[in-house]
Amino acid sequence: MKTGKIHALKLVFPTTGRAGIRAAAEICYPYTMNTQTAFPSKLTTFLLAAAAFALAACAGTSSTASGPVPEGHYRVQSGDNLYRIGLRFGQSAQTLAAWNNLSDPTKIEVGQVLRVRPKGSPGSASTSARAPAGSAAGETTVAPTNRLNLQWPVDNGRANIIAAYNGGSNKGIDIGGEAGTPIKSAAAGKVLYAGEGLRGYGKLILISHNSSTLTAYAHNQSISVQKDQTVRAGQVIGMMGDTDAERVKLHFEVRINGKAVNPMPYLN
Repeated sequence: MKTGKIHALKLVFPTTGRAGIRAAAEICYPYTMNTQTAFPSKLTTFLLAAAAFALAACAGTSSTASGPVPEGHYRVQSGDNLYRIGLRFGQSAQTLAAWNNLSDPTKIEVGQVLRVRPKGSPGSASTSARAPAGSAAGETTVAPTNRLNLQWPVDNGRANIIAAYNGGSNKGIDIGGEAGTPIKSAAAGKVLYAGEGLRGYGKLILISHNSSTLTAYAHNQSISVQKDQTVRAGQVIGMMGDTDAERVKLHFEVRINGKAVNPMPYLN
């Protein structure tokens, strides 16, 4: 049986696929590799899995950066782009690019820490010492800069909740109804986004109410407002529908300092 050693500086290999993973293993681990004998399938799978970890180790640590993130900042996750991060924190992609001195806003890396709040603004680490009435036992409620009392975005919404907030699979509440039911702004504010560019939300409206608080209205049949439009509390902003949903409903979220919270304590 012939064997041979492969050295990193002498080998050019594909960076994807089984061949690339095997080559990465050979580079990262200076073991003698069998160049002729086929491995049993289970052993091959095991070695390839180990090689995947080796490939990550060779590639560097930017995708596994850890440690505390300063208040007013956010660590980039897999699948993020500046536009999505801006929607989450109520900022435009242009603003985030300026705050973080990004010459090319399309180039951000997993693990990179970005400023998402202006300097001197309250961060996201504050939690209220006393949860509002209606909060579930043990549930953390994030305190907004200026607390809002929100009105229900759908008439008789409390009686038609079909899915409650759980902080995991559902980051808001789902309210059932008939197609074409008016959707209303829960408070006065400015339309941050109106469109259907975010998968899973259908026709979506995001409204910024102050420097820390956003509300989201998803799966609309139609949208009646435009980006940057000022709206008043109770103004009709769209019609209930089932875009990108399994049934007609409104998915309603409240986000404070970028974190989805239980809407119930904030709704009158």
